[in-house]
Order: sequence, then structure tokens, then C-alpha cells
Amino acid sequence: MASTAENRVFASPLARRIANLNNIDLGSVNGSGPKGRIIKADIEKAIAGGGASKAAAAPSASPAAAPKTSPAGASETRKMVDALGMEYTELPNDNVRKVIARRLLESKQTVPHFYLTVECNIDRLLATRKEMNAQADGKYKLSVNDFVIKAVANALHAYPKANVTWTDEAILQFKHADVSVAVATENGLITPIVKAAETKGLKQISAEVKDLAGRAREGKLKPEEFQGGTFSVSNLGMFGISEFSAIINPPQACILAVGAGEQKPYVDGGEVKIGTFMKCTLSVDHRAVDGAVGAEYLQILKQYLENPMSMLL
Repeated sequence: MASTAENRVFASPLARRIANLNNIDLGSVNGSGPKGRIIKADIEKAIAGGGASKAAAAPSASPAAAPKTSPAGASETRKMVDALGMEYTELPNDNVRKVIARRLLESKQTVPHFYLTVECNIDRLLATRKEMNAQADGKYKLSVNDFVIKAVANALHAYPKANVTWTDEAILQFKHADVSVAVATENGLITPIVKAAETKGLKQISAEVKDLAGRAREGKLKPEEFQGGTFSVSNLGMFGISEFSAIINPPQACILAVGAGEQKPYVDGGEVKIGTFMKCTLSVDHRAVDGAVGAEYLQILKQYLENPMSMLL
């Protein structure tokens, strides 16, 4: 039987919400749901019958603690939308999506994230890309993301303090920059890896990314092609997103969120010019990478992105 202490009353989230809005004391309501659980219909009945308000409720023998609230679980969400008569179509979650959801939730709940954003002028990068694609004569086509991956890898090689992961015993600093690239598939996000990307040219990186992304969407990647990695890149620039923050991909310590290149005025040598700027936001595991380390890494990354010819040397 339900206790008169509201924090011990068994009631659905929807019933609690309606009761709070109408100042109804849940302890005065008899539940008709499973095991005496109070449901929406019970609150509506109490309202219609002039149920006891919280102010009029008899005081308990000892002050009751404030009720603890938590987000409704998946089953409670279903009950709520059903109770409200909301129409929907069920899209069953397969095992891949369930694993992705579990890992993202674990990352956000257990990894102390912080975020750093830098803005890069990519006019030279765009000009270099245009020239290299023209010289390729259709044999290959480099994307902005290929340059980003190469810049990320070169910056990690130059500044390995950011190429790490956290363990309770020690911080592991990796020798190579194995860059995981976020790819959207029908089953959710997957991150195939360009291994030792600092040792590869733009043409090879471009070919590998196209091959990995294609097989990722077909579900044909081998486990070692998407498990592991030392650093992730997530690029939503092609969708017109100017800036965002990504969730760290465990056990990695960093992920770079790349936005769209956007033209805007800026001052150079006292003159107002128009340039194309791209925002890059680094999500960092504060256990393994301090703020100063993250900031220094972004400065090196910015130098590579703004001076792409240095990546070709």
C-alpha cells in the first residue's frame, strides 16, 4: 500500500506531473495501476472529486525528504506517449545501434568532457585543394575532410601529449596517429580508422577514407578497422553546421568536431578583407589532457590547416 510520504508513492511520471500542476497530494490518491501504481486516470478522478491538495494534507510524523526526480526510462516514455494518445511508428533498435547508444551514454556519464574551439582561415586550404584536384585530372578528388585528417595526424605527431588515453594506472601516449573518422550509416555512427595517418599522403588518405566509408555503410568492415583508434574526427560541415561539440569516443581522449567553412569579413594589416573560416571544436577527456595541452594542440592544428603546403613537405 502506498505511503503518505510522497517520495515513496508509486506513480507514473505523467501522473506526478498532472498532480503537481493541480496541487494534488499523491498520498491521498488510490492507485489503480499494477501493484497499486498511480496512473493518469487516478489523478483525473481525484481532480474531478476534489481530491486533497498538498496544503490540506495531514502532516507526516517526521518531515519527508524532497522527492528525488530522474529522467523517465524507456518503458516510462512508452507509457507516457501511449497515455497521451501520441501517434508514432516503431523503428526497432538493432544490436549495433544499442551498442552505440550504450557507449555514448557511458562516455557522457563517466568521461569529464571539456571543450575548446578555434577558428581557422581555410582560404589557402581551399586554393590548394582546387589546384591539386585540377592536376589530378579526375584520377582522384580530395575533400576538405582529407586535409583535416592529415592536419590532425600531423599535429598529433608534432605534439604527442594530445595523442593519449586514460587508464587508472597510467596515461598511454601513442606512437602513431590512428585517426577514427565518423561515418553515418543506417544503423548509426561508426568510426573506421585511418591508421598511422601521419605517414600517409593526402591522396592515400582520401582513397582509404572512401573505401572505409563505403564498406562501413555496407556493414563490411572488419573489427580491427573500426575498433581502437587514438583520436576521432567528426565533420558536419557538409550539412551546413557551423559549430558543434562531439561526444568523446572511448577509450580515446579527444574528438574534433569540424564545422562548415563560412565567408566573413576580417581585418588584415589594417585592411578589411573577406575570408573563409572554419570552426573546429575539440572535446577533451580532462583526466588525460589538460586545458593547456588541448589549447596548444589546437594552435598546431590551426597552423597546418591555414598553411596546407606544410603538410606536403
